[in-house]
Amino acid sequence: MTILENWRNLAYGDELDENGKESLWSAYFSVEKGIYEHILTKSEEVVEGTIEELAKRYGTDVQTMTGFLDGINESLNGYENPIETMDETTVVKIEIDPEKLYYNMVEAKAEWLYELPQWDSILTQEKRKELFKKQKASGTIVKETKVGRNDPCPCGSGKKYKKCCGRNL
Repeated sequence: MTILENWRNLAYGDELDENGKESLWSAYFSVEKGIYEHILTKSEEVVEGTIEELAKRYGTDVQTMTGFLDGINESLNGYENPIETMDETTVVKIEIDPEKLYYNMVEAKAEWLYELPQWDSILTQEKRKELFKKQKASGTIVKETKVGRNDPCPCGSGKKYKKCCGRNL
């Protein structure tokens, strides 16, 4: 079983009871926030190393680091790390795309991350508002207005809907 499979089984599987899961996620979110604070402070820096090296650098274990890499993978600049197959010695790279990362944090409802003060020096307040609105709008379903039987037909014939396209309904 890969490290990622182990992480997912632990985090989402039935190995832990509710208290265990709450404790795991609480610890994970704390580590995650610390890693993001470091990465966002030096947002232009490309972080490279093996999973094991990065786990040591950020003061965590290999499994938690793998969970972090799983979460950030879609927010990287033009590539993804081989998270499905990696082991402790796999060399990975973290080069963030700030706009993708912010958007994905909003999507994940990770307020503790997208409100970090480090964002102030990376994205303007206006850009963050724009990305926030864009993400929120992406999940909004817009219902088309229903054509009433006495409304003009949307085909442009000039007839009432009931006498035109609505006749066959």
